[in-house]
Amino acid sequence: MARKNYSDEFRRQAVELYESSPGATVRGIAEDLGIERSTLRAWLDLFGTGRKTAADGTAAPSPLRARAVSRPPAGARSALGEPETPEQRLARLEAENAALRAEKTKLETEREILRQAAKYFGRGDELVSRFQFVAEHSTTSRPGWSVKRLCALVEIERSSFYAWKAAAPTRAARAAADAALAARIRTVHDADTTCGRPRITAELNDGAPPQRRVNHKRVARVMREHGIHGYRRRRTVRTTIPEPADTTVPDLLSREFTAAVPNRVYVGDITYLPLADGHNLYLATVIDCFSRRLVGWAIADHMRTDLVADALHAAAATRGSLAGAIFHSDHGSVYTSRAYAQLCDQLGVTQSMGAVGSSADNALAESFNATVKREVLQDTRTWPDATTCRRELFRWLTRYNTRRRHSWCRYQTPNAYENAYAATVPEAA
Repeated sequence: MARKNYSDEFRRQAVELYESSPGATVRGIAEDLGIERSTLRAWLDLFGTGRKTAADGTAAPSPLRARAVSRPPAGARSALGEPETPEQRLARLEAENAALRAEKTKLETEREILRQAAKYFGRGDELVSRFQFVAEHSTTSRPGWSVKRLCALVEIERSSFYAWKAAAPTRAARAAADAALAARIRTVHDADTTCGRPRITAELNDGAPPQRRVNHKRVARVMREHGIHGYRRRRTVRTTIPEPADTTVPDLLSREFTAAVPNRVYVGDITYLPLADGHNLYLATVIDCFSRRLVGWAIADHMRTDLVADALHAAAATRGSLAGAIFHSDHGSVYTSRAYAQLCDQLGVTQSMGAVGSSADNALAESFNATVKREVLQDTRTWPDATTCRRELFRWLTRYNTRRRHSWCRYQTPNAYENAYAATVPEAA
């Protein structure tokens, strides 16, 4: 159930959360976000500033960076702990100089390799392009251009490269067979340019012996690769399109905010996040009715359709697919917009809406919004600024799934509740 891919924005926010939280530890923040400690440490190496907030609220050097820089230089003292003699110091400096020259040569070689490789990555399949680069350059007499080093620099496994290379004869034979098939397809297509894949496949297989018959998927692939297609009638342009108000979306939940399995019924809403300067940020949510898990959310300084669209896209990325799911909302203008209806159609989501002006028809989402403000703002009425608001919301919303126990989930976290359910479902054969 845990996410495996994280955006750069999520990683930077996680680093900022660690550095800005007084007395925070890598272990504590990692558990809050539902990630491994080693993962957070890697993000700190990439995006960290080397500073963090101490328990008393003052800025201090990060202990991770402090450990890295507090070690004395190698060779500063002899093996017996005595100060270096001039001869020892000279020998050490010469060794370090030689190491630096070797590192410089290595970096120059790697830069030249990557410069040569760059032009390969714009050719179709990027992985195949990397294989081709290694195959073409590993035979050169340049020092340091071994298969092992080239594979490491373009980030492919040597075993994968050798497997790809060993399959070259098979690929060549398949390419030749596809070229011959393309010639047969073009002959049929030239006779009747309206023919598409189904009729061309039938024509090719008509009277052919079993060993000469071709699959319709292969015909479609070869036609696509060679730019052969049947006639497509252009769609009629509609000049009269109903306004959103003319489209009625039914209430499919009738205030029953439950689901038998995950990824079937969702609710969502927009709530404002008040700032001290009188402006607002806005939070859009997508919540699973089965586990109350927050599967998608977005924060912006506007309340346009893009806000709820971003939240729904985030939910689709978390679940992998929302096809067949129901999404229930109120009658806010963004949820009734034509653009949002089109997005739901693209994702396979069925819209549901409560009655106009009735908050009870979307009580689960309304309750979530109230909980967010109550637990984050507590005794204050506004956030001091947008940056603080985003940071505090990021921490609470990620902890909500990984650490916050929910009464609906029998006081488990939403993630744990879903994991427990998944353990009871037999795997498909």
